[in-house]
Amino acid sequence: MRPSLLDPLFAPITSLEGVGPKVAALIEKVVPADLGERRARVGDLLFTLPHQVIDRRNRPGIAGAAQGAIVTLELRIDRHQPPPRGNRSVPYRVFAHDDTGEIALTFFHAHAAYLEKQMPVGEHVVVSGRMEWFNGRPSMVHPDHIAPLSGADSLPLVEPVYPLTAGLSGKVLRRVIGQAVERIPSLPDWLDAAVARKQGFPSFPDALRKLHDPQAPLDVSPEASAWRRLAYDEFLAGQLSLALVRANVKRLSGRPLTGDGKIEDAIRKALPYSLTGSQEFALAEINADLAEPERMLRLLQGDVGSGKTVVALLAMARAVEAGGQAALMAPTEILARQHLATIAPLAERAGLKAAILTGREKGRDRSSTLAGLADGSIDIVVGTHALFQEQVVFRDLVLAVVDEQHRFGVHQRLAITAKGDAPDMLVMTATPIPRTLVLTAFGDMDVSRLTEKPAGRQPIKTVTLPLERMDQLVGRISEAIADGQKVYWICPLVEDSDEIKVTSAEERFATLKHEFGDVVGLVHGRMKGAEKDEAMRAFKEGETRILVATTVIEVGVDVPDATIIVIEHAERFGLAQLHQLRGRVGRGAKASSCVLLYKDPLGETAKRRLSVMRETEDGFVISEEDLKLRGEGELLGTRQSGTPGFQVARIEFHADLLEVARDDARLILSRDPDLKSERGQALRLLLYLFGRDEAVRLLRAG
Repeated sequence: MRPSLLDPLFAPITSLEGVGPKVAALIEKVVPADLGERRARVGDLLFTLPHQVIDRRNRPGIAGAAQGAIVTLELRIDRHQPPPRGNRSVPYRVFAHDDTGEIALTFFHAHAAYLEKQMPVGEHVVVSGRMEWFNGRPSMVHPDHIAPLSGADSLPLVEPVYPLTAGLSGKVLRRVIGQAVERIPSLPDWLDAAVARKQGFPSFPDALRKLHDPQAPLDVSPEASAWRRLAYDEFLAGQLSLALVRANVKRLSGRPLTGDGKIEDAIRKALPYSLTGSQEFALAEINADLAEPERMLRLLQGDVGSGKTVVALLAMARAVEAGGQAALMAPTEILARQHLATIAPLAERAGLKAAILTGREKGRDRSSTLAGLADGSIDIVVGTHALFQEQVVFRDLVLAVVDEQHRFGVHQRLAITAKGDAPDMLVMTATPIPRTLVLTAFGDMDVSRLTEKPAGRQPIKTVTLPLERMDQLVGRISEAIADGQKVYWICPLVEDSDEIKVTSAEERFATLKHEFGDVVGLVHGRMKGAEKDEAMRAFKEGETRILVATTVIEVGVDVPDATIIVIEHAERFGLAQLHQLRGRVGRGAKASSCVLLYKDPLGETAKRRLSVMRETEDGFVISEEDLKLRGEGELLGTRQSGTPGFQVARIEFHADLLEVARDDARLILSRDPDLKSERGQALRLLLYLFGRDEAVRLLRAG
């Protein structure tokens, strides 16, 4: 049960004055919380922070006010000039003066009676708004604020500016957020006093008040103490919930998995190459984890083509040697089948039985696989999230390997955990994730990195080319195909869109087919699984030589003799994605190239991205650059995937606080694992405030 102290912040925003269903729907578009199915609450408004301020402290007098500047003027009202009768297109003007000159205050479609009441002739008023000069004459169109001189104190001198959406005015949002701030209850502080002192943090309510009622432009800077305090709170909530998931997972204590090494040796002998140093090192870390009685939770990070699947297979061999079963789960059917193609022949040489289970297996095949998993005759199963389904029962699942982790959130990790008697877990990702993000998304995991490419891998030459030089490219590809090479051609969209002028996959397929005939294939996300597999098979076996595709081929598709990849409108892709796509080539013995086609003129960020791609092939360097250029949300494709899209924290400003939060979270839970102490109770409030309810449920479950 959520503590009643927080009730005011969990009330719907329609409980605030002036917020009906229509305004509420607009506000829901701007709050940073990932609302999912729920409606916005008062607390969501607190984390809707201003991105700048309007500073109305500038009082230069009429003559000293610069064009376009926001100024505050003290004026005496001289006369009103309504528009001629029946001509609404002429504005209503109010003329006024100060010691330095005269100004016209201009209003379109005005209500005369209202303006006469607000600005009686002869009265002194204070107005604030943007100055405009026409032919040497000053005017202010629709001043933002008008107040009698006696009420000048009510004028907000430094006014926060919030993100807006069509139909929602800044005035309305400011008023509503002001009400939310008034509802902040008196909360106990959950921070460690030493951390708060060292970082110079204000209290949680004070930080919120300072951000929503700034006294100077610096108050709303992400680098100022108020914003840093809230970022730290968000990190701490995230690290605490990850640490609780970890404690919960470890509490289901695993069992030591050790074997005699025979199966592992048989697989190593069947490999056509020896492992790289970093593969050996990662495997040693994994085997050491497996030998412990606690459960393994390890993230295996390796660039495209660094040989993660083989490391996973050797780990699975260890699990089978110890008498159990292993499962490898991939995010897509194409990938699952490809993993099986790599694993099955090697497993067979070592006397293991491997099978596949995806949504496509039906009838007799499916029944026999389910029976084999239940009676233990299948040692290794590869599949998609079909492996989670209730009818799938394992005799003894001891190791679960999850590929492309960032597509599976914490919830799925817990679901697969429920399948065995607390199986060990190895998570693999080919998205090189910067260290700071590893902490936010996988703070509950130990990390191994594969940093070398397997022997014999060729470097990839990357070139950039403007779209105007397409003809040259087509000529070059014609030569490559004559030479027996294969080409990927990547487009950003499936079909033509009027909104964005980008060549679609279908249109590019048609033009290349016209040029090259039947050697051109097409694969995109809207095709059925069987059609995709057929297109991939034809390309793999050389029936087609050019494969036009959307980004469905981004992760893991393996065609060793593909040597050229063309990425059209490369400026529209993020760095991490460009790097992933480039990794589709350079997998065989021939030299490979990547052509980044772009449309001029390029923006600064796009220029930087393309030059980073030309300069380096190191995925970890690229991911750090990507983080600088784009921020964390997009990098992990965050929003829908159960990884951290932050409401308040910004990695580029607050990364230094992450490690502090992680250490703090681990320390708290080592001393007070059930959060029962006084500080522990306060931390429970923090978890609720940042939507980490599932972590609180784990406390209860534990």
